[in-house]
Amino acid sequence: MNVHYTARQATLTPEIKAYCEKRLGRLKGLVGDVLDVNVILIVQKNRNKAEINVRAKGGGLVVVEETLDMMDSLNRAFDNLEKKVRKERVKGRDKKRRGGRERKILVPVLEAPESEKRVIRSNYFSLKPMSIEEALIQIDIKSKEVFLFRREGSEEWAVVYRRKDGHYGLVEPE
Repeated sequence: MNVHYTARQATLTPEIKAYCEKRLGRLKGLVGDVLDVNVILIVQKNRNKAEINVRAKGGGLVVVEETLDMMDSLNRAFDNLEKKVRKERVKGRDKKRRGGRERKILVPVLEAPESEKRVIRSNYFSLKPMSIEEALIQIDIKSKEVFLFRREGSEEWAVVYRRKDGHYGLVEPE
């Protein structure tokens, strides 16, 4: 990591330099691939301005803070820089995760191992005997695809189902 200090109408004291090195050490822990850091200190009348430019592998960040005290300006600038770096890391992580999910969709289904077949119970039936017309009414009311019912006048079961062409099908035991 290359650190460049620039002081405009200000003095770069060893205290300020040591503080910047300490805070940049924390930043290096958050972002391992930092190429260049420019710390610019500007004094104009009674305003102290700290500007930090970070150029990293994925892009760059710029933070500017202005207060009455140089150390306070530096402290706020480094705090904002850490917030921005953390936010960018979360964005990058989410972007990678979204990309991973998209690639999983493109994987052919043939390579996936066959999952165990499950039986899911449903209660689309009627215990009371009814005619075929009543069963058709029930399938429309409940808006289901299949309906099981007892035939009127016998103890046998029958199934009414909705076909893809919009008509109804009937399955009766022999």
